[in-house]
Amino acid sequence: MYPIPTLDCYREPLLPDSIRLLRLLPNEDKTAPIQCELFHYSLQESGRRTHPYEALSYVWGGSDKPQSVSIREHNSTSGHDLPVTENLHAALTRLRYPFYERIIWIDAVCINQNDEREKEQQIQFMAKIYALAIRVVVWLGEAAEDSDQALHWIRVAGGRKSKISSSDESIQQAVIALLQRPWFRRIWVLQEVAAARHIVIMCGPTDIDGYAFCLGVNSFEGFDKARVGLQSLVRSVTYLISGAIFRPNFSMSRSGRSSLDICPLGELVDMYHAHEATERHDKVFALLGMSSDDLSKVNLLPDYIVPWEELLQRLTKYLLCEEISVETWGGDREIAVIESKGCILGKVFLVQSDTVQDDREGVDVIFDNREGSARLTLQASAKSVRDGDLVCLLQGALKPTIIRRRQDYFDIIMIAAKPPEEIRVRSGYIEWPKFLQSGILFTRDFLLVWDWEIPLEKFQNAEGYDRVLEYSTELEGHLDKATRIWNVALILGDSEEY
Repeated sequence: MYPIPTLDCYREPLLPDSIRLLRLLPNEDKTAPIQCELFHYSLQESGRRTHPYEALSYVWGGSDKPQSVSIREHNSTSGHDLPVTENLHAALTRLRYPFYERIIWIDAVCINQNDEREKEQQIQFMAKIYALAIRVVVWLGEAAEDSDQALHWIRVAGGRKSKISSSDESIQQAVIALLQRPWFRRIWVLQEVAAARHIVIMCGPTDIDGYAFCLGVNSFEGFDKARVGLQSLVRSVTYLISGAIFRPNFSMSRSGRSSLDICPLGELVDMYHAHEATERHDKVFALLGMSSDDLSKVNLLPDYIVPWEELLQRLTKYLLCEEISVETWGGDREIAVIESKGCILGKVFLVQSDTVQDDREGVDVIFDNREGSARLTLQASAKSVRDGDLVCLLQGALKPTIIRRRQDYFDIIMIAAKPPEEIRVRSGYIEWPKFLQSGILFTRDFLLVWDWEIPLEKFQNAEGYDRVLEYSTELEGHLDKATRIWNVALILGDSEEY
């Protein structure tokens, strides 16, 4: 990243519950240099559904061709050049009005990027910032690869509530190219659109309402088996966009933390860990604002000084149990190896997908055990559950984990699946909390690999033989191979009893 100077406009620290806003000054000349003002703004005013500013959701883009914008403090006559990425400069050029100023919140400019503590504090505000904006503008980038035609057909399909046929190859390729843009793969955009009350999507000079965009994209028939990963990524985003118009007024949690309370952190991680981030820490921090968990006393709040491997260990122990053994593969690898006592609850023998409800894939999983049976209704995860997967409970965990057999270990498919409300047993039904207290015996030794790195397409469609060989080498420190295979055999023996 290019060096960012510390401008005078950043020297005054932000007060609690305050942000900086960017005033984008008008110009009739579309090629004129970008001129802006920065000013402080308080979000403390209560009772308002939104505040009079927009928030930009975009991908920073590469820093190899930096552009500059002129920034000055409010009521100041002198400005200072601030380097920005080429993609942000293009967005500002498109957003600028010829005669009227525009008030926008943009992370790269409104947060002092040289102040780590300010960044950490503002990150905890992100859900609130986007939730209180009068609208969120999604910038996909400049027009390319017939993106204008793609948006046209998406708009038409959304208005007619008809399908975008895959028979016209040119339309199909244009829509696929648009949906493959980096914005859909980034982790931070999830919280940004999950918080928004009104969304507009821009690509070059063309814009479309967010809800209309989702209607059109969800009618697209061009997701074949080769693009299952793309379909999963796009649906996870369009689900959040389409809910914008139905969201209630934003409110702080009882702990004083700004959160959207979408679902527990474990389910968010299972759904979204395949999304990308420049800083690996953000694959955790970007989900905190959507979590319904009370994280006020959990050591997961944004802190970029904590090494990545330590953060991944903290997350794993929080989702499972503090007493489990967790080892991460050094450096910036996104892999955790877990050793724990546990038991098999059952075996998946039926998976039913519902791609209609809430524009996301809902998965019903049925599993049996010696005491009875239960059905899990799961949100679509980054790794799809399959027939034959096992449902286990690790000692100390409050939620089941879904795993897949390999030669001498198990892959984690879902680390913290939503448990059933109740389990059917011979004598009737037992609620899940009571089931956890019913004297479960944790007699088996589990060796689990939680891998965020393997591409979605490979994980869904292939056994990943090369990956298995890599694991076998790395796992040599975890018992000898014969013992690992024996433990797997015992666990599989338990599963065959059901």
